[in-house]
Amino acid sequence: MAYYDLSKEQRADLSVAIKAKLSEELEKGRYEHTIAYFADEDTYIRKAAYLATGRIYLEKHSLRTNIINLLASLLNHDDFKVRQTVINAAGEIGKKHFEEVFTFFDKGLFDPHHSPRNAVIGSIKKMGEVNPVPVLNWVRQYLHHSDKEIRREICHGIELRGRKHPQDILPLLKELEHDKTARVRNTLVHVIGQIAYKKGCLETVVEHLKTWENKPLVAQAIEEIIDIHHRYRNFSALTQEQARQYIIDHYQETYS
Repeated sequence: MAYYDLSKEQRADLSVAIKAKLSEELEKGRYEHTIAYFADEDTYIRKAAYLATGRIYLEKHSLRTNIINLLASLLNHDDFKVRQTVINAAGEIGKKHFEEVFTFFDKGLFDPHHSPRNAVIGSIKKMGEVNPVPVLNWVRQYLHHSDKEIRREICHGIELRGRKHPQDILPLLKELEHDKTARVRNTLVHVIGQIAYKKGCLETVVEHLKTWENKPLVAQAIEEIIDIHHRYRNFSALTQEQARQYIIDHYQETYS
């Protein structure tokens, strides 16, 4: 039976049971059930497993070395679902202890399957939101990587931090303003729009865009900002017209 075929109470009980089994196997050093959970076809079973792994890491200091060693071993597993779960577990740990797990993301970025790579981006998002300093420092090394997909994924990965704290990621985004790959530039424009519609964010974004050299790209970003205030009108701090007027008043050079 799939995870979400269970009642709310049954799901809670199953999550508790998964955590207990993982803890038991980490103590014993035998991982039959652990690997099965990490490889489960049901994405929510895998999620319960990586959330449990993160919690055990925080709660049981004596098992931290065992957890890191297990994850390092499973990162080479043949099943991409296992590798994906490993990356997500590392992401849970990295919310507070990024220095202990950053090598998992170094390797996961280049996984041959898209699922572990996507897990890296998802982990960057959730870690960067709550533990930005080491995560954003790590991100910087990949902004000019020779692989355009790495640059695009990293750009996308820092978006979540920027939705509440655009000032933290705008200097990193600026490093991509002259990127020659359309796919990277399109992601850059998308991210700029995503970090501009919450309260107080438009002002920060527009002020920073004044320092950018690539005026055609800025013009694209301005159009995206205007458009997203309509698409996200139920969540935006300003109406589309208010956003448009603010940009006209404060960025006449690009938008008129």
